[in-house]
Amino acid sequence: MSYEQKSPHDIALEDFRRARRLAAAREILRRLKGQPINLLPFEEVRQHIKAQESHDRGLQRIPLDAIVGSVGRYAEFTRDFLPRGGSSRVRWARVKSAYKNLEDMPPIQVYQIGEVYFVLDGNHRVSIARERGATDIRAYVTEISSPIEITPETDLNSLILAAEHEAFLEHTRLNDQHPNLDLTITSPGRYKIIEGQIEQLQKQQKEHGTVISFPEAAQIWLEECYLPAREIIRAHDMLRDFPDRTETDLYVWISQHKEELQENLGWEIGPENAARDLTDQFSSRPDKITARLGERLRESIIPAPIEAGPKAGEWRKQQLSSQSYKYLFNNILVTISGETQNWQTLHQALIIARWEESNLLGLHVVAKEKQINTPETQQMRRNFNRICQESGTSGELAVDVGEITPTIIERARWSDLVVVQLAHPPSEEGLKRLAPGFHRLVQRCPRPMLVVPRYRPEINKLLLAYDGSPKADEALFIAAYLAGKQDLPLTVLIINEGDAFPQKAIARARWYMNTHRIIGDIHVRHGGVAETILETANGARFDLIIMGGYSHSPMLELVIGSAVDAVLRAAKCPILICR
Repeated sequence: MSYEQKSPHDIALEDFRRARRLAAAREILRRLKGQPINLLPFEEVRQHIKAQESHDRGLQRIPLDAIVGSVGRYAEFTRDFLPRGGSSRVRWARVKSAYKNLEDMPPIQVYQIGEVYFVLDGNHRVSIARERGATDIRAYVTEISSPIEITPETDLNSLILAAEHEAFLEHTRLNDQHPNLDLTITSPGRYKIIEGQIEQLQKQQKEHGTVISFPEAAQIWLEECYLPAREIIRAHDMLRDFPDRTETDLYVWISQHKEELQENLGWEIGPENAARDLTDQFSSRPDKITARLGERLRESIIPAPIEAGPKAGEWRKQQLSSQSYKYLFNNILVTISGETQNWQTLHQALIIARWEESNLLGLHVVAKEKQINTPETQQMRRNFNRICQESGTSGELAVDVGEITPTIIERARWSDLVVVQLAHPPSEEGLKRLAPGFHRLVQRCPRPMLVVPRYRPEINKLLLAYDGSPKADEALFIAAYLAGKQDLPLTVLIINEGDAFPQKAIARARWYMNTHRIIGDIHVRHGGVAETILETANGARFDLIIMGGYSHSPMLELVIGSAVDAVLRAAKCPILICR
């Protein structure tokens, strides 16, 4: 049958199929451009925009591009009002074949909100007019006023967000005092999380005998919660890591992540640590993605006993970039076994905690889940809380299930210092150092470690073993910090093992001490490293030895041993090992 012999209805059916293909192509194009692809459902829009009074505007010619939604058929057509499915094929063809001229079609009926229109009656007529290339159409218009602006490019998600934003500002009144404050969010439902935080602040004030309004609680939330977190977001340039998000998005994300971490770890986690962890895990920056992939690859390929651990200086770099940097050791992880001698380790940690106004993160590791809530564990928790309370130090004891060494290593990243009892020093036998014991803990712990073979009730004299290596430089940094902060004398011990005089190490140590105005002296001695450190520490009764961690590769350490291990085996005072 030739085209001339086809009926108007058959021709209209072919036009429908052509319109379907065009609809599919335009949807792809809109997706690529990030433009909305769906019509807006009128009833859902009306619920979100707080529609107010309506006015009959009579018969008008309205632009087809401004028709963005429908009362009942929003799922049957694309945003361009081209047919999306086959269910309306017959009716579409019947309407088109009935009217040869667009002007012959009866006017449609629409609701107008702002600059856009929603079809009440005449969806197929609009579709046919769009398919024929028309730019406008006759319509009976009912205008509905709304405080929220809607444009032809508005999608449902942005409309909901605009409505939620408007409702949030109306509820909190924050824009009254802060008209330039940007609290926009890109995910629906997030304002409810913030309002929940504000309600909690309101409840806390009431418990303390003060009744405040929701807007007053919102002002407290802004000053005490949001603005400090925003400073962290800006200090770490987090919008570079999450370019499609806003600062308020990141605030909510950090808040939720912080709660999840606290529930999983059993410790209070600060917003900066939560923000840093979010960036490490989810940043979209190519270098961060590459770093995550590299870390997973190393973990899958390199056996744990020969994994060298974090690079020297990483922790210090992170710490000095911290927005809240005031003290070096804000959070101290201390391992608790419950044995009598182990409580001395807690008291040793408390000395540093009082110096630094630290929070203690107690950690007790059990082998099985059923041991978490035994009477013995509950008594240990009570003892821990009592000792912290008596010393005026905040602290929380978490109980975790697993192997001791890997658990300490994993949890260490939430602290600034790890304090452990030296119950089983590293073995002198190379093969035994392959076991997941103290050697591996020193090797892979991402934070400085205070190792306690014997408790010292006072720390008054510091001994730094220094050789100019990168990890020794970290020890120099911490030694100078402690000496300067607590006004303690510092002795720097530089050991000459061979014929070459350690001139560079001496010059650097002297320059560093002078620059930071540290009281102390530098001793240069000949002999073996471990033997000389131990002889000096014991002879002058130093209270704390500070030294760098393993300086050789893990494989070489296994073969030749380490001065660090030798010191750990024989020291009579605490040793602070730095990386």
